[in-house]
Amino acid sequence: MIRSMYSGITGLQNHQQKLDVIGNNIANVNTYGFKKGRYTFEDMLSQQVQGASAGTGDGLGGTNPRQIGLGSSTGSITNIHTQGALQPTGRELDLGIAGDGYFRVSNGEEVFYTRAGDFYRDNTGHIVNSNGYYLLGEGDGTTGNPPPAALSIPSNAEGFSIGANGSITVIIEGESNSEQVISLATFANPEGLEKVGGNLYRTTSNSNDATAENAGIIVGAPGTEGLGQIAAGTLEMSNVDLSEEFVEMITAQRGLQANTRIITTSDEVLQELLNLK
Repeated sequence: MIRSMYSGITGLQNHQQKLDVIGNNIANVNTYGFKKGRYTFEDMLSQQVQGASAGTGDGLGGTNPRQIGLGSSTGSITNIHTQGALQPTGRELDLGIAGDGYFRVSNGEEVFYTRAGDFYRDNTGHIVNSNGYYLLGEGDGTTGNPPPAALSIPSNAEGFSIGANGSITVIIEGESNSEQVISLATFANPEGLEKVGGNLYRTTSNSNDATAENAGIIVGAPGTEGLGQIAAGTLEMSNVDLSEEFVEMITAQRGLQANTRIITTSDEVLQELLNLK
């Protein structure tokens, strides 16, 4: 009876956390490059009432273990890094990724990763995101402001375009230059990346192996080494499916209500015991 009450409490807590994840998904349904979260449950340690036994061979068969579960706990909260739909915008610095990979951006001290490709030019011509972080080509992005690998479009450029291979073609005085190339990165385990806000991710000890020779990160030009291609003039939408989230929300709500009923029923039984005298 008391066990059932505590089991109900764990169920309440974990269903509330599931609703928190669902609420965050729905809140970011229109966030560019957002990757939805998924909450899973797992059962807690069970109390052993009687262990299993094998058959004795004298007419009695074996018996199964008798266990009473002690509730549920969080199994995982995972980011699902599936491709979102590419929405055409027609803007030259709106960049989507068709396939695997993340843009590399830097604040001059640390490199972050993002699928949100809404970039702009600052007053010095550097390509930056909405937070002012520099878009990087291949090379160092952790020293200097701007870092050496920061990409830019000169203010005297007569025009520019960005190809599917990430090359930035700039036209100056009638001559084109395509030396700068946007770099993308992939990881051994993209789901191990840590969200840091602002549509950004940073690496963790489980996203890549920092002790390995290549650190578990592949950095290269779009379209090479399994990396996706750049779709200029598009933005990747959130991969949140509202219909799926509403179904998950209903099941989480019903689970929460059922666990509430377990607690109230256990309380009623306790009250009956108190009233026996």
